[in-house]
Amino acid sequence: MSITEDILSQLPGNVMAGLRSADRTLASLRADQAPIPMVVKENPELLDNVDWDVIICGGTLGILIGCALAVQGLKVGLIERGILRGREQEWNISRKELEVFLELNLLTNAELDQAIATEYNPARVSFQGGTEVWVEDVLNIGVDPVYLLETLKTRFLAAGGALWENTPLSEAVVHPNGVMVNNQLKTRLLIDAMGHLSPIAQQARQGQKPDALCLVVGSCAQGFPENHSGDLLLSFTPLQNQCQYFWEAFPARDGRTTYLFTYMDAHPQRLGLEALFEEYLRLLPQYQGVELSQLKFQRALFGFFPTYRQSPLKTPWNRILPVGDSSGSQSPLSFGGFGAMVRHLKRLTFGIQEALQTEQLSTTALALLQPYQPSLAVTWLFQKAMSVGINQNISPEQINQLLAVVFQEMQKLGNKVLKPFLQDIVKFPALTLTLVKTGLANPGLIAKIIPQVGFINLLDWILHYVNLSIYTALFWLSPMLETLVKYLPNPQQYYWHRLFDAWKFGSGSDYLDE
Repeated sequence: MSITEDILSQLPGNVMAGLRSADRTLASLRADQAPIPMVVKENPELLDNVDWDVIICGGTLGILIGCALAVQGLKVGLIERGILRGREQEWNISRKELEVFLELNLLTNAELDQAIATEYNPARVSFQGGTEVWVEDVLNIGVDPVYLLETLKTRFLAAGGALWENTPLSEAVVHPNGVMVNNQLKTRLLIDAMGHLSPIAQQARQGQKPDALCLVVGSCAQGFPENHSGDLLLSFTPLQNQCQYFWEAFPARDGRTTYLFTYMDAHPQRLGLEALFEEYLRLLPQYQGVELSQLKFQRALFGFFPTYRQSPLKTPWNRILPVGDSSGSQSPLSFGGFGAMVRHLKRLTFGIQEALQTEQLSTTALALLQPYQPSLAVTWLFQKAMSVGINQNISPEQINQLLAVVFQEMQKLGNKVLKPFLQDIVKFPALTLTLVKTGLANPGLIAKIIPQVGFINLLDWILHYVNLSIYTALFWLSPMLETLVKYLPNPQQYYWHRLFDAWKFGSGSDYLDE
């Protein structure tokens, strides 16, 4: 019996079977053998009547946008393939980001306080051979998903929303004036919040293989030495199995959560989740200074996150909008999920409301709600620099050396540069300063990175970098343009408002300073 089998057998439920099932899904994706669902169809006939403004598929994160829209007065229904209930593992986020729940009237101050299960400071960034960088108030809040989702569900139903649990999506037929969902629910707009493996997203991508993957494994356990700090990004080993291993750690309400994650391409020969879990358990004692026998494991965590260069996803159908992980709108560095949904919650709420008010529900109009963001696109090069090709030969210490130097320069530049990047937000001035200082201080190391990431990828990055500067300039022009746009007809205002949003988020100007 392997260490992984031994540890996971101690947990309730058949966790090992779940891990191997996820590995099979991952293997089919890598082998380009994942079946293409055919859940979306089109019908040229008009529906006789449409009962709902919005139907949302996928409740775990769909309840966030569903509750926000229902509170705004829209008629919203939500279907969930299981029971809508949050997981036990906390969601980590920064406190300032949670204010959107108050701004949209989704939670009271008391409810938001109760939703916060843990809070810690400071957090560490460290790479083998480099100095430790410490920050405060970054991803240091642990939100209780069980309480949060239950509270939002109550609020959603009180606002007139309808919830159908144990109801998977079986079919969505797009008509000129609405969408028929599961042959019974008729809605003006269908929102896909079913995540990375959404059948709608898979059908829209037509079997396209991911350009990159992030694999993550971990656990929550008791028995660690007392530690009230966390790790945001840490590496203490050179390349292993053609992977650079990164670690995260957070205090949790019932123990300490530790993750091991790594970036890679979708080559079939890459290691799977079970093999990575074995690596996690092998290295965990060295990472946390504790023997496995001293730990009492509460739960295991594992998953993979596919990312596509052609993102956010533009579906070929009218009246269907992917949000959250279904849209692929997170950066290739992040896990997406809760944090990415919260970041865009206000923008999507008012954008969807305006789309419905002005009947801008074509595929072209809805695509503007998930715009190209150069602030995310530039991170593709960072992901390449933090991974290595399956047959690529580089120094085992190269990635650690690069990251140690970059974060040391960002620390010198201060929190205004460091903190947004750690929250997956890239701004043009901060990026430019970091690149200049890193390049001047370590020209030899930078020269080694170019063959690693590839010249074509570097040229592609330069385009996104230039666009980042343009979006930054356009964002500063937005207030002047907004005074003119309010005199335009409503449909035209919708398009301009989406441009303003794109410039704001695409330049990283949505970042909330503490």
